[in-house]
Amino acid sequence: MNQKMHVHWDPESDKLELRFGKPTASYYEDIGDDIFERRDEETNKLVGYTFFNFQKRNKQISQDLIIDLPLPNLTKATVS
Repeated sequence: MNQKMHVHWDPESDKLELRFGKPTASYYEDIGDDIFERRDEETNKLVGYTFFNFQKRNKQISQDLIIDLPLPNLTKATVS
């Protein structure tokens, strides 16, 4: 079984969401600069990211927008 990454862009709220695997009950941790980690409520595992002011941030940068993020372990052992 392969775990998928889901990407959702909401232009009205200027928010980009990345989710790894199936949706779970989760909470968000602010990691700075309008970026939030999404964590599973039961396991505390990283299950996604949310970026606020994403388009605004990209317009303020004259070159490619690069954001380095740690990725969760995407092995079969972490797939629910």
